[in-house]
Amino acid sequence: NVLVSEPFHPERVHRTLFSGRVSLGTFTEEVNFPGGVKQKTGVYNARLHNCKIGDEVLISNIRDYIANYEIADHVIIKNTGLIVVDGETTFGNGVMVDVLDETGGRQLMIYDGLSAHTAYLMAFYRHHDQLTDNINKMISDYAGKVRSARGSIGSGTQISDSGQIINVRIGSNAVVNGASSLKEGSVNSNKYDPVTIGQNVVAENFIISSGSEVSDHAVITNCFVGQGCVLSKHYSAIRSLFFCNCQGFNGE
Repeated sequence: NVLVSEPFHPERVHRTLFSGRVSLGTFTEEVNFPGGVKQKTGVYNARLHNCKIGDEVLISNIRDYIANYEIADHVIIKNTGLIVVDGETTFGNGVMVDVLDETGGRQLMIYDGLSAHTAYLMAFYRHHDQLTDNINKMISDYAGKVRSARGSIGSGTQISDSGQIINVRIGSNAVVNGASSLKEGSVNSNKYDPVTIGQNVVAENFIISSGSEVSDHAVITNCFVGQGCVLSKHYSAIRSLFFCNCQGFNGE
């Protein structure tokens, strides 16, 4: 149940426990870190369960385990706790968010492609039942298509010194450095517009769009973060929508 690619260098898989079905790509290169430090790609001091690992990946010092993930080429994961998909999840798509009215009554569903225009229609035209029902159905259908029991981490992504990542889908070239807890969400990063998630971030039921930064103790729950946003410096938000180029710092 452990499949490897040619050429396979067993010395690059060290102190590692496998369970379920695991496939490993090729490990032949080195990764350069700041200060001139180099480390060979491979899997060191980790446990992998039901994972597919791409080429030239570095996985090192996983305190708990990685389970049910497809990890693309040139990913770096080091000094991190738990990374797992536990059962089927929609990665934050279809989560209901109460907007405008804290007592409820203006709920809308977030999803990867949410725009300010769609959110406006859903929030201010609740009395048009057919309109809102049709929009909700389209979003529910999309959430059903992305529902999966396996997560993914895109090529070139770096995850380091983080706590737990549960039921989260991460795009390519994202940087997750020191996050405390990420649960039930999507990090829609790409190589042209990466996402950065920084120190002590706590996020649950979320979608973070390309080019955004969530860092420095920010806490978000039931939130959609649009493209090019920055939430940082102890900012906290619950049941909120942030569209393109919003910023939030120091407070609520």
